[in-house]
Amino acid sequence: MNTSKDPLHGMTLEAIVTALVEHFGWPELGRRVAIKCFQLDPSVASSLKFLRKTPWARTKVEGLYLFMRREQARATQTRA
Repeated sequence: MNTSKDPLHGMTLEAIVTALVEHFGWPELGRRVAIKCFQLDPSVASSLKFLRKTPWARTKVEGLYLFMRREQARATQTRA
């Protein structure tokens, strides 16, 4: 069995952006990652287009996604 230790393994960029928007909303996402595609007339499609061409922005978005997942896991543990 080949299991990846990469927490982003199997995650598409679209799924990551969608999860961040659902969790934070566009205004907060644009504040946390200050890029125009999150701040001015945001959409998943425009964000994907930009992030696929801009490695530094993609890295920030992936980092925020991992942070969000850790925070969700902590919240779940404290409730249990």
